Amino acid sequence: METFPKIISVDDHTVEPPNVWRDRLPSRYRDIGPRIVRAPLKEMTFLGGKFAPVMGAPGDDGPIGDWWVYEDLHRPLTRLDTAVGYDRDEIKLEVITYEQMRPGSFSVPDRLADMDVNHVQSALCFPTFPRFCGQTFTEAEDRELGLLGVRAYNDWMVEEWCGPDARGRLIPLTLIPLWDARLAAAEVRRNAARGVRAVAFSEIPPHLGLPSVHTDEWDPFLQACDETGTVIAMHIGSSSRMPSTSADAPPAVGSTITFANCCFSMVDWLMSGKFERFPNLKIMYAEGQIGWIPYILERADVVWEENRGWGGVADKVLRPPSELFAGHVFGCFFDDAFGLKNLDSIGVGNVLYETDYPHSDSTWPKSREVGEAQMGHLAPDAVDRIVRGNAIDLLGLTPDGLWPGPGSAA
Repeated sequence: METFPKIISVDDHTVEPPNVWRDRLPSRYRDIGPRIVRAPLKEMTFLGGKFAPVMGAPGDDGPIGDWWVYEDLHRPLTRLDTAVGYDRDEIKLEVITYEQMRPGSFSVPDRLADMDVNHVQSALCFPTFPRFCGQTFTEAEDRELGLLGVRAYNDWMVEEWCGPDARGRLIPLTLIPLWDARLAAAEVRRNAARGVRAVAFSEIPPHLGLPSVHTDEWDPFLQACDETGTVIAMHIGSSSRMPSTSADAPPAVGSTITFANCCFSMVDWLMSGKFERFPNLKIMYAEGQIGWIPYILERADVVWEENRGWGGVADKVLRPPSELFAGHVFGCFFDDAFGLKNLDSIGVGNVLYETDYPHSDSTWPKSREVGEAQMGHLAPDAVDRIVRGNAIDLLGLTPDGLWPGPGSAA
């Protein structure tokens, strides 16, 4: 391509600095809220889609890493959290410290510099310690502290990560208290009032012990998103259960079929009736790729046409699922040549681009080259829509692709 648009990535990640919660929680919680402890690793496995680390005691043998400690949770920082800059064959499941990370993982100036290297103008970032939709706080016992933890993260996201130093190039993505839909709605509105237009949610809430989208339990939250234009962003793994086939399946099995969670989730939403009830609602699937979408839409339409009488959807899904998809759903990809070859069956207006920085799957620092190679058969206006235009419209960015909130240079 003669020119390639500056990328707006809708799926990158931030590794939270150690002081996010200690600086923002009330003093009585600062020593029991999320905090970093440097400790040895006793053992760590990742089989059957389950990540199981065990922290050692001071003085124990084992590699030293930085661990998030919160109630009974001990979660280490790992090389998979921040793998960019390392040869793929050198990326192992190992604990690390902040000093062993690429600084762009947690430092705004360094992140902007790495974005420049990668032809990226703006980026929406998912969390690390809270996990992809704040499950960490949902699973905690102390709900009062959990709510304060969610709000503290959101304040840090808006005021610091996306603050003045970011110059509008970092786009805020906030969390909600998943255990209470009314509190969630209030948090959506609180953040929408300061310019936030995206909120993280679970791809399959029942995997977290929460109600499904087929119930009315989420309606206060969905109403708030509908009214404020807040996009519901669901990342693979945001149900705390990566797809796998057996308890002893190696991570490569789950990594190959990660899209399956998005696939199941999208069918849930298309058959839920929520898009009929909340006509302004928009959802997006981060890191789910897009090549699987055409067949699911074809199959969903057949089921709706032929089986809706006994399928439990005749009274709530009033239009073909493919039509609902076109108006409400966005697939996100970073490396999917097959999906781009079948773009006509998905819709150029329903696709977003991402770089997944700083994870091991990231196309950094060659996201432009990957995009050029895979989109070379597309018209320039289609490339522009995918790489930045759709994100600008969906996330309420300025025409220049910047977040127009407190951190914007505009």
